[in-house]
Amino acid sequence: MPAKRRGAQLAMLAFAVAIVMGAYASVGLAVDGRIPAGMLTYGLGLGGLVLAAYLVLAKFAPWADPLILPLVTLVNGIGLVMIYRIETGGSKLASASTQLLWTGVGIVMFSVTLIVLRDHRALQRMTYTAGFAGLLLLISPLIPGLGQTLNGARIWISLGFANLQPSEFAKLALVVFFAGYLVAKRDVLALAGRRLLFIDLPRARDLGPVLITWAVSLGVLVLQRDLGSSLLLFGTFIAMLYIATQRTSWVLIGILLFVGGAMLAGMLFDHVAARFEVYLNPEDPELFYKDGGSAQLMEGLFALGTGGVLGTGLGQGHPQLIPLSFSDFIFAATGEELGLTGLMALLLIYALIVERGLRTSLAARDPFSKLLAGGLSFILAWQVFIIVGGVTNLIPLTGLVTPFMSQGGSALLANWILIALLVRMSDSARRPPPQAIQDEGMTQVFQR
Repeated sequence: MPAKRRGAQLAMLAFAVAIVMGAYASVGLAVDGRIPAGMLTYGLGLGGLVLAAYLVLAKFAPWADPLILPLVTLVNGIGLVMIYRIETGGSKLASASTQLLWTGVGIVMFSVTLIVLRDHRALQRMTYTAGFAGLLLLISPLIPGLGQTLNGARIWISLGFANLQPSEFAKLALVVFFAGYLVAKRDVLALAGRRLLFIDLPRARDLGPVLITWAVSLGVLVLQRDLGSSLLLFGTFIAMLYIATQRTSWVLIGILLFVGGAMLAGMLFDHVAARFEVYLNPEDPELFYKDGGSAQLMEGLFALGTGGVLGTGLGQGHPQLIPLSFSDFIFAATGEELGLTGLMALLLIYALIVERGLRTSLAARDPFSKLLAGGLSFILAWQVFIIVGGVTNLIPLTGLVTPFMSQGGSALLANWILIALLVRMSDSARRPPPQAIQDEGMTQVFQR
């Protein structure tokens, strides 16, 4: 029987919290010459939250992968440290205490998901309900009086006491829908039509789902001015379609559709064309001073260049000079103070989280679990690629946030729920058959 490794997991959680507290102390020493007065409060707060998550996991998902929770805790903690650093630099919008509160709410959502969802396969029965809910959440910012336009994008809804970004939760519901739909239709979608060169094209009648998803993603791009969610939605569907059918033709068709749609939108809509203009000519002085121009992107690139290989050191850079450094550009702010070395370590942590999710997908015993775990892992990896690519000007800037690091409640809550789903599926995949558990228990009785 595989080991549960709960003791090793607790040790890794303690190590992750220790790294975060060391980084927190480094910021205080660099900025004020002393350890921050609130270090004990932050340390006990973060430690207490992850200990509660550990106890819930040990009780309700004892066979879950032991690495996922410590890795996520480390990334979340580094994000808290960077937000605190930006706050001490004079930013009036950054708030580490508020982010710690959202982290607590996220861990509560993580725990509730594990407690309530004892069998993730129940989600398969809610395939079309999840699809309807996802679309409703996706278009809710377009409702007059409810939606809010911030920073040029209409992706928020006002709840009175706070603004919520429903697309963060829509992505989870849509991944559940994609998984359930593709399990039911994968045999049909895998059928080959005509052969073009070395590729077996799908049948024309099977292009419907891809065209519908493409139309929805373009609608998000055009109506909400949200390139990030559009790219995230369509890319995830194509990736899951490839996982389900193993046909490269779907990937090529998806790339052609999105590139063609983006070019068409760029020709027809000014706000889309402006994004591509900034991407192609970020050093243009006219674009730099233009409202919504390249100033933010160039400040991020300057920060990355200043950080170099080893960084300026925590607390010794100027990340507060980057617009929205605590949110959209927290990756660039981290790069200034931790350098290329720190960013590579951070990307390696993300890669390990994704690898554990894909390992869960491979170990799952039913097609729905394989697709759901694969889709959730891909959406996390895809989001990191999109935001890192945008900050480094590899691709046009999209406005997505860095998972678990950027300040804000919507993305943090949604991503903690995503991790809870992966943990639940890893528990199911790693759990031995009931007979094996019974035999192990009898062996222990005889040994006593």
